[in-house]
Amino acid sequence: MNLVESITSAYKTLVHNKVRSFLTMLGIVIGIMSVIVVMSLGDSAKGLILNEVKTLGSNLIIIMPGKTNPKGPPSTLFGNVVTTLKYKDATQILKADNPHIESVCAYVQGTDVLSWSDNNPILTFKGVMSTYIEAEGAKLQAGRFFTEEEDNYNARVIVLGSKAAKDIFGEQNPLGEKVKIRKVNFTVIGVLAERGGGLAQTQDKEVFIPLKTAQNLLLGIDYVSSIRVKVDKSENINDTIMYIEDVLRRSHNIHNPDDDDFTVRSSETAIEAIAQITSAVQFFLVAIASISLLVGGFGIMNIMLATVQERTREIGLRKAVGAKNSDITLQFLIETSFITLVAGVIGIILGALISWLVAVVAQFFGLQWDFIVSPFSIFLGCFVSVGVGLIFGIAPARRASLLNPIEALHYE
Repeated sequence: MNLVESITSAYKTLVHNKVRSFLTMLGIVIGIMSVIVVMSLGDSAKGLILNEVKTLGSNLIIIMPGKTNPKGPPSTLFGNVVTTLKYKDATQILKADNPHIESVCAYVQGTDVLSWSDNNPILTFKGVMSTYIEAEGAKLQAGRFFTEEEDNYNARVIVLGSKAAKDIFGEQNPLGEKVKIRKVNFTVIGVLAERGGGLAQTQDKEVFIPLKTAQNLLLGIDYVSSIRVKVDKSENINDTIMYIEDVLRRSHNIHNPDDDDFTVRSSETAIEAIAQITSAVQFFLVAIASISLLVGGFGIMNIMLATVQERTREIGLRKAVGAKNSDITLQFLIETSFITLVAGVIGIILGALISWLVAVVAQFFGLQWDFIVSPFSIFLGCFVSVGVGLIFGIAPARRASLLNPIEALHYE
């Protein structure tokens, strides 16, 4: 029996037992589909993160509270509350005599209901310094941003992101209107221009108030969650990072760098660390998805063992007319591999379809989410499905090859 005849035999086996074949292939289909989806979403997420570098700019330095491994993620990434950064740290950096520092801005944030008339959306509010516009490269669509004096005296003023303004006020002019957050009234003094694509687009849905107002009137805290420093040129990033670390160590009375209670990184370095976490999570999810391939492999082995029993007389006849054990083994391995390859192709198609749908939904919500199904993931899906067929087809193929031809011909 040649290759074509073996594949034809495998096809007949699939068609003859449609329900059983479907249930047997289901594990492989789900496993390959899951692997394709996880790899595709992981690659798309990495692309989104890398696109964020362009949004943030390569000349930004990010200061986070807490000591962090240089190659690890920020200590606050997993929801840890670290209170070692203060408002004074930002002001000292801002007042430092460094010609490369253009702007400094500290941040805090919270989420709560913003009330206006009968409209009560839940929004993220950010407490920022008056330097936010310069530090972020943001622009005003209408009105103005708050001043340093308003920040220092807990002014109850608010600036809306472009989408937040539209969601709350529709086509009405929001300037001068009163809104309420946690029973505190704020006067709308400005609306930011639309930021565009990327994760920064979420800022279009946020609202901004003076940092000290957020600390004292809304959050009841005396620390900041992060500080951003804008540098004149990206080539001056490393020197400026060293300068900022020196300023903060003097401010925090730290003499040994090993005792640092803060982390200073460039925006690109911070995003690379997050990308590493994404890769690790992607690998972990692929490993979990692969478990269903193991289950599917046992299903394939079971159906092929049943097929060997059903075709016992055929095997006996082939051996009686001169077929070698290796010929019988090869026939069943080819049939098993064909079945798993078909299941793998179906899984790849379904996985790509689901990934495409996710990309469409993400793009609908304004994210720069690319639809990515790499050739490597397709190759891996085909390779793994055939590999599962070969591995789990060995036992049925060996059982078939060891049948005694005389006993097989008498099998009823």
